[in-house]
Amino acid sequence: MRATLGRLALAIGLLAAMAPAHAWWNEDWPQRTRYALDTTDRGQPLAEAVTGVPLAIRLHSGNFDFLGAQDDGRDLRVLAADDKTVLAHRLERFDATNELAVLWVQLPTVAPGSDKNAVYIYSGNAQAPAEAAGAMPVDAALKLAVHFDEPAALGTDAVAGLKATAALTPEANALLAGGAKLAGTALVWPSADSLKIAANGAATLSLWWRADAGAAGTLLAWGPLGVTLQNGQLAARIGTATLNGGAVAAGTWAHLALVLEGNRARLHVNGVEVAQAAVATPELAGELRVGDGLRGAIDELQIADTARSPAWLTLVAASQGSEGKLVKATMESAGEADGGGNHGYMGILVKNLTIDAWVVILILGFMFVLAAFVMVTKLRYIGLADRDNRQFLGRFRQATTELLQLDQGGSHPHSSLFRLYAAGQRELKKRRIGEAGAAPLSGASLDAVKASVDADLVRESHKLNAQMVWLTIAISGGPFLGLLGTVVGVMITFAAIAAAGDVNVNAIAPGIAAALLATVAGLAVAIPALFGYNYLASRIKNISADMQIFVDEFITRVAEEFGAR
Repeated sequence: MRATLGRLALAIGLLAAMAPAHAWWNEDWPQRTRYALDTTDRGQPLAEAVTGVPLAIRLHSGNFDFLGAQDDGRDLRVLAADDKTVLAHRLERFDATNELAVLWVQLPTVAPGSDKNAVYIYSGNAQAPAEAAGAMPVDAALKLAVHFDEPAALGTDAVAGLKATAALTPEANALLAGGAKLAGTALVWPSADSLKIAANGAATLSLWWRADAGAAGTLLAWGPLGVTLQNGQLAARIGTATLNGGAVAAGTWAHLALVLEGNRARLHVNGVEVAQAAVATPELAGELRVGDGLRGAIDELQIADTARSPAWLTLVAASQGSEGKLVKATMESAGEADGGGNHGYMGILVKNLTIDAWVVILILGFMFVLAAFVMVTKLRYIGLADRDNRQFLGRFRQATTELLQLDQGGSHPHSSLFRLYAAGQRELKKRRIGEAGAAPLSGASLDAVKASVDADLVRESHKLNAQMVWLTIAISGGPFLGLLGTVVGVMITFAAIAAAGDVNVNAIAPGIAAALLATVAGLAVAIPALFGYNYLASRIKNISADMQIFVDEFITRVAEEFGAR
């Protein structure tokens, strides 16, 4: 039998050793966020593998621990899905105060039909040097890339350093941290040798933009090429050919991409092909004009000398946009990843609690401890009082001639009835009742004795109900405190989402779910307190009734034995 158990234990140990473990790149970085791209039907379906995708990673309080990271984000490291390969990245924004950040990383490849496409963002190393993060490599196909993230708002091209002819007006609520306003006057980048596309060549022009209500004008103009907006409809002009299609709602960010394949052109809106035509690519050169006559905002303007595939554009629009099911971000700690325990959904909620929610939950925790202390101590007090009351009441009802000597021969330290008896006995001794030759009690004397016992009855009632008010506070105040924490938490979550321009469910859900934890905490305080209060109140009511009956019995027997006839 022992040998069998030993072999079983060995087998279990081997299975545990063979079980897959979550790797951890470097123990000096105690926190990480897993940023996964789901290209299955549950997320954003992808028809083919895509390489060299620029991924914009949005970090906020719902998916990243800003308190543990350095104030400028210099300790951030991005690793590929193998959790070994460090990927160079670029921080476009890192706001530790408002807990918002946007960083860029170029993914080597994204597989179709998989939820295992992921990168890991490590943080929390106070000694990490900034230069170790490196610089994100520029896509070799890019001819122009304007991120609109410069403090000077010069609209500088990240590829060749080309600047706009005039300073831009920054857009505070851009899609990807930085952006520029469109005020009806075109934003112009001058002609440059680095910014040319040969005739019959391939090219992709793309940008994010948001049109104000009723906006109309030319979104892009570059030599014989132009993209216009009229009555909410897009139209692309390539020489004499026109591609019509693509409705754009006012006030929402949309991704526009015009792809030239040499002998064919495609127009994509939000990653979806809306129009195509057989047309040769004309020579493209000269100044680039954006937003002529339009009002709104733009972000992430790019021109590449390659024809981006439909899958590439779909993935870019889904990953950089604020809506969709492609992205899922979860925070992890070293202990969880090394098998130290996965706290599941509750762990996610706790990690996403805001400071105000923690304050409310701590207050509720104190209320719970206080309510539990009151219930335990009061239950013990009432239990002892009830036990001693029964013992004394038995002696009292069996007493005959020794009615006034019940304080002798027995101790009832927790009995409220005994204390009422002692109060009456004191009053009777003052009148020498029970002694030889004592005058009988008059009606007035009986009333005085009863008044004294009634006064002690009130004091005993106060003792029984002492501290019960804390239970009523927990019952009535706990849920409201929890609701306060939830409301403030939801407000902070929506404010952060508005500031980040990220409204997908993965950004909203953790913050709101964590905020609701405050309401759960409030109910967790109130519900046990409610049950405890009702039980204790019923026991106190019974003891109070017993005291009232005892007072009536005691005064009646005293009047019967010692009253005037």
